Order: sequence, then C-alpha cells, then structure tokens
Amino acid sequence: MARSTVTPVDILHRWQAGVSVALEDDRPLAKALRSEGKPSKTIARDFEHLAFWELASDLRSRAFGITSDNVADVVRCKTDLFFSILDELHTLPLKSTIFLESLWNLWLPLAMQLSTEKQSLNRPLIQGILGGQGTGKTTLCQILRLILGKLGYSTVSLSLDDLYKTYADRQQLQKADPRLIWRGPPGTHDIDLGIAVLDNLRRFQTRELAAVDNPKSDALKPDIIKNIEIPRFDKSACGGAGDRSQPEIISGADIVLFEGWFVGVNPVVDAKLNEFLAGAPFPISTEADCRFARDMNAKLHDYLPLWNRLDRLMVLYPQDYRISQVWRNQAEQEMMAAGKSGMSETEINRFVEYFWKALHPELFIKSMVEGDRVDLVIEIMSDRTVGKICRAIDLKLSD
Repeated sequence: MARSTVTPVDILHRWQAGVSVALEDDRPLAKALRSEGKPSKTIARDFEHLAFWELASDLRSRAFGITSDNVADVVRCKTDLFFSILDELHTLPLKSTIFLESLWNLWLPLAMQLSTEKQSLNRPLIQGILGGQGTGKTTLCQILRLILGKLGYSTVSLSLDDLYKTYADRQQLQKADPRLIWRGPPGTHDIDLGIAVLDNLRRFQTRELAAVDNPKSDALKPDIIKNIEIPRFDKSACGGAGDRSQPEIISGADIVLFEGWFVGVNPVVDAKLNEFLAGAPFPISTEADCRFARDMNAKLHDYLPLWNRLDRLMVLYPQDYRISQVWRNQAEQEMMAAGKSGMSETEINRFVEYFWKALHPELFIKSMVEGDRVDLVIEIMSDRTVGKICRAIDLKLSD
C-alpha cells in the first residue's frame, strides 16, 4: 500500500463533522459503514487509509498487537468506539488535533487492550499508571473510564494520593522526620490501606463469580458481599495540607486504574544510586540531599507488596523530565487567572525540586523503563502531545 497523505485526524475531523456518516441506522458503526448495505467508496478509502496508519508505526503496532491479519478488525472496533463516544466528546478536554491524535493512537487501542486482558481474569484487572506532574494521568483515566464503559466494563480510578496518611498521622511523621515538609514522598502513604483496597476489589469479584458457579455454598451467599470503600483525599483540607475525605462506595469494578507519580517504582541498588549521586544531579547538591535520596530509596522497599498487586504497569515518560516544572507553573497561572489561590514561581520550583530530590526521575523513572516490570511506555512531548508508544523491550532495542 502506498504511503497515504491522509492522516487519521483528517478522517476523524471529517467524521466528526458528519461528512461521511449516513444517519439512517441506529448502530454507531453502521452509520459510518452502510450505504445500501455496503460501505460507501469514501468510507472504504477511509478504512484503507486508517489500516495503513495502524501498521505505519512498528513500535505502536507491536505495543497493541496489531498485525496485517487483524488490522481490519482493529480499525472497525476503533471506529465503532469512536462513534459511540462522539456525542460525549464535548464533556472532555477537547483540544482538536492533539486530542483526536491521542484518542485514535493511544486511548482507544489501550482501552481495547485492557478489555482483552480483563477477559483472561476472573477478578478485576489492576492497571498501574506511572507518571509525573503534568503527564496526563487524570485525563487518561477519565477517558479510559468512558471508553471502557462503552465496552461494558465498570472502572474505578485510584490515585496514590488517595492513600496519604491522615493529617494527624503526617503531623507526627513530620515531627519524627522534619525533612518530610510536604506530603508525597515515600513514607507519607498508608500502604496497608492500599493493599487492603486492592485485595478487597479482587476478592469481591472472585466471590461474585464463585457464587454464580456454586450458589448453594453458605460461604458464598450474596448477603456477605459488601460494598467496597475507595479512599479519597481532599488536598484543600487543613489549610491546604490535605486530609482524608469521605470514601467513595462502589459495588465492585472490572478494571482498576491505579495512578501516581511513583506507582510501581522499585528501589535501585545502592551502588547504582551512589554512582548517580556522585554526579551531583540538579537539584541534589549537598550531603544532606544525598542522605534524603538514600532514605527515600530505602523506603521504596515498603511499597513492593503494594506494587505486587499490579497486573500491568505503564509509564507516561516525558521527553525531558524537567518540563514538568514548566507544566506546573502553567497550571498555577491558570488557577490564579481563574481567581483561585496558587503558588508563586519560586514556591513551585521549590516544590517540584523537592520531589526530584526524593526520587530523581533521571534515575528512578529511567530505571523502570529499562527494567522488566513495565509493559507499555508512552512518550510525552514538551507540548503534551504523545510521541512514541511502545513496549519497554522495544524502546530499549530502538535506543
């Protein structure tokens, strides 16, 4: 197939405007496909172009298991999903070309992949999402929940932030270690709470399925199956220090999206850490900074039982980790422009650099991408567009 100059975004824009959509059928995909029982010439060409683009990126096609044998089915499924959410796109952070590129290249195929993975389990699928500030974790979870809902799955989002210790507990923690001036670093979370929540979700689904298979078992009667409390954290409470809020009550979920700035991050060996610190990477400059980095690395061992509950792990990987400081400044300026309180540029820089001192992205995130725990790597460019989408193993081979 010759290289096409027509991009998926060109086609989606046209479909969105209704140019290629026949409206006489109620089914979303049929609206696009049917013209007297057959695809129109325009739609046939659109599908040919879309199939070409699915296979144009070797990294992305391998990441989502797209081959010349299944590409037609993939395009039809993505198209069906696109039309199923078309009426709801206005509720999302729509940014024209950037949004549609991410939708077609990442969000739709990722939702389809999670659906396939879930079908092989008799319990919820727990997807870990690792990403720093501004990498789009919240937007990703919001849109995945919408798409997965169209596929018939109930989804719940859980943030590492939701697992913070209470305000009172963190006050005591800060007295014991004055370096913990902000919530966020390893040690400020209730790990046992996180383990309990994920285990409850797993047991809940397993019991429901077992009860269907063995309805006469007293141990599996429906009245013992209770709702699950999902912890939530209010960052505005206690003068901005934050505290637990009322938990969200759910009746189970098929897929759990567990996101956070160091979700899944493993400790690095001391020799590797010491070698990294010897280079005095900004903003680590003093011996006290080095001690803090070593102590935070040691604290990561406590999180391993929580990470072991993850079925999959993806990384939102900024092209340059330092851009998160720019993104945070932009977010604060937007908040203040809207009349809300926010931090000054100096305060923001100190805040971001504090987290870099705890777990430096240049070491810890790169170590994760180079390890064997990550399934999917999503490169985030400086303008927040999506760059490479690939398996971690393919990223290593391409570097």
